[in-house]
Amino acid sequence: MSITEYLKDRLSAYMIYLVSLAVALIFMQAFHIRTQCIVIVYVILLLGGAIAECWTFFRKKSFYDKLNYCLDSLDKKYLLAEMTEAPDFFDGRFLYEVLRQSDKAMCEHIAEYRRENLEFREYIEMWVHEVKLPVASLQLMCHNDGSNRYSEQLKRIDDYIENVLYYARSRNAEKDYIIKNASLKRIFGETAMKNRSEIQERNISLSAEGLDVEVMTDAKWLAFIFGQLMGNSIKYEADEIKVYAEDFDDKTVLHFRDNGIGISEADLPYIFEKSFTGENGRTHTKSTGMGLYIVKMLCTKLGHSVQAESVQGEYTEITIVFGKDKLHNIQ
Repeated sequence: MSITEYLKDRLSAYMIYLVSLAVALIFMQAFHIRTQCIVIVYVILLLGGAIAECWTFFRKKSFYDKLNYCLDSLDKKYLLAEMTEAPDFFDGRFLYEVLRQSDKAMCEHIAEYRRENLEFREYIEMWVHEVKLPVASLQLMCHNDGSNRYSEQLKRIDDYIENVLYYARSRNAEKDYIIKNASLKRIFGETAMKNRSEIQERNISLSAEGLDVEVMTDAKWLAFIFGQLMGNSIKYEADEIKVYAEDFDDKTVLHFRDNGIGISEADLPYIFEKSFTGENGRTHTKSTGMGLYIVKMLCTKLGHSVQAESVQGEYTEITIVFGKDKLHNIQ
């Protein structure tokens, strides 16, 4: 709040004040009041008015400057009312009360939204667990009957259901994971076993090197990430998948590479965006565009970074970087 802005805002009041002084002067002259008395009265009125305006200006300036500073420095602007002290002038107190009431209303609205969101998430998780049971039963029946006619479609259904579950959980992932040392070799081995039938059926060559290292992560979430990457390699016609890790002093870098159809240069910057399907998703197989988006989101929440390199028609390589410290977030 500057003195220029304050004077401009008060200009109409000053004009009224000056007109009032002029009218008072006319009346005093009409009653033949001595000039010395008029001068003294005007000096007192002008001096008193100037002092009152200065006091009002600096009182308001202190409050509004603090308010503006808090607004600029806060990341969460809605906490402005909590960081501001009540002023000692009427319009400031009115503004302060408006901020507090609006903040209270917003907090109540957010609390209601969170309750509804939690209820919806709990329902989705319950539904997923319930629907996975008949799907697992159908898969077992197909296996016992020696029929693979429906197995692939049931596997796809199960994968989509799992995507729904992990997407719902990933919105509040910090409540659902535990960061600790986990073996890359064990997690990748479990993922390979889970996809063994499809790998063998499609005659895909699978190799792993340098995975005898442990990283700070959540094994369950990382297994889901591996499953998504392997599922994409299988889906997009890879006949060779190579996974290897490089261990450095400050980080471990995991490379997940396949020789599938690859990703076009135009699509590559957007593959981690929500619902992005790209050229491959439209021409080769139907895709929801959610798999890599969830992978990116989970890696971010776990403190890992993920990048992609690809040449269309040659290869796709996904790189995940794990920090040595569980609180270290690789940028």
